[in-house]
Amino acid sequence: MEIIQRYGELLIVITTIFGFFMAFGIGANDVSNAMGTSVGSRVITAKQAIIIALIFECGGAYLAGGEVTKTIQSGIIDAVDYINIPEVLALGMMSALLSSGLWLIVASRFGWPVSTTHTIIGAMIGFACVTVGPKAVHWSKIFNIIGSWFITPFIAGLIAYAIFISMQKLIFDTDEPTNNAQQVGPYYMGLTIVIISIVTMIKGLKHIGLNLSLLTVIEISVLIGIISVVVSYYYFRSERFQRRSKSTFGAVERVFSILMLLTACAMAFAHGSNDVANAIGPLAAVVSIIKHQGVVTNDVAMAWWILPLGALGMGVGLAVMGRIVMATIGSGITDLTPSRGFAAQFATAVTVVLASGTGLPISTTQTLVGAILGIGFARGIAALNLKVIRNIVVSWVITLPAGALFVVIIYSSLRFFFH
Repeated sequence: MEIIQRYGELLIVITTIFGFFMAFGIGANDVSNAMGTSVGSRVITAKQAIIIALIFECGGAYLAGGEVTKTIQSGIIDAVDYINIPEVLALGMMSALLSSGLWLIVASRFGWPVSTTHTIIGAMIGFACVTVGPKAVHWSKIFNIIGSWFITPFIAGLIAYAIFISMQKLIFDTDEPTNNAQQVGPYYMGLTIVIISIVTMIKGLKHIGLNLSLLTVIEISVLIGIISVVVSYYYFRSERFQRRSKSTFGAVERVFSILMLLTACAMAFAHGSNDVANAIGPLAAVVSIIKHQGVVTNDVAMAWWILPLGALGMGVGLAVMGRIVMATIGSGITDLTPSRGFAAQFATAVTVVLASGTGLPISTTQTLVGAILGIGFARGIAALNLKVIRNIVVSWVITLPAGALFVVIIYSSLRFFFH
């Protein structure tokens, strides 16, 4: 308690810097995933992708990031264990932010797409073990996370494989691919709009008090999907669309480039609204503990400046380092075209919806990588860059222990400095 009373304002300043650093890391690594397929398939340039992602990621973070956040993310540890030692929790949150930010920067530098959620969870585990002890960790949650490393990429890979094969059968391997794309394209459009509407309402708008039942969300999404089928039916047959498509397969791929961009934007908005909490949650916790003279709670109201800070940090990280991970997602695993990129993005969105309904802990990064792998398998094992895949899988496995190791070192240093 003495540390909080004596260094309170300094702790807030330092934690704010660490929170911005963590948000920077999220922008450099995780944000790049949403637009990587669009860049890899050459639908848009890296510069255009950064501008689009900045709008939707920061928009999601700022507009739908929520005013109340969990003190400790994902229920890995319980704030009750720190009621009598609030200064330990404050220093732990600071350590978790810096250690997670460091790991994300390291991973981004090497082009590894890792999970920011799993990074902060690894930091929480390390912090809990060196303060209260292993009993403070809810280990069942950890086993669920480890299981998600295999389950969600597998599900996304299967869905992406099925979507890609359906496109091959219905469009590309036919005598009239352009005509079939015009016939089938509106239904792909409608299905895509239904899924991204569900993603946006469930994942992207859940923090702003939009308390709609699942049935209502589905009904609204289906209605929007039906409207999009009608609109796209006429658009794909318009002279304007034909003028913009210079060849037979150009027309076909343009259909899917539109679908892929729509899905990417929706996923970016949903990601921004959710993952900004990984940076601002611990920051909000420290500010709350200090402002309330050591009172610890599981849910805290955020100061007005915290959410914009997280959005800004994500945007800066994306602009400065986003291209590196974007290259891995877009072209490092397998060669992508608009149709292949759409299949991967669509499969990711569907898996996110399924995971939301079942409560399965999910990493959007790992889901997207699994979907891209599914596309590669559909084209044959030779289409996959196995070296890149190996590096990605290894980075997933070491994310939790890396976060834990960094946090132990940083926490020990902060305890020494503020002793």
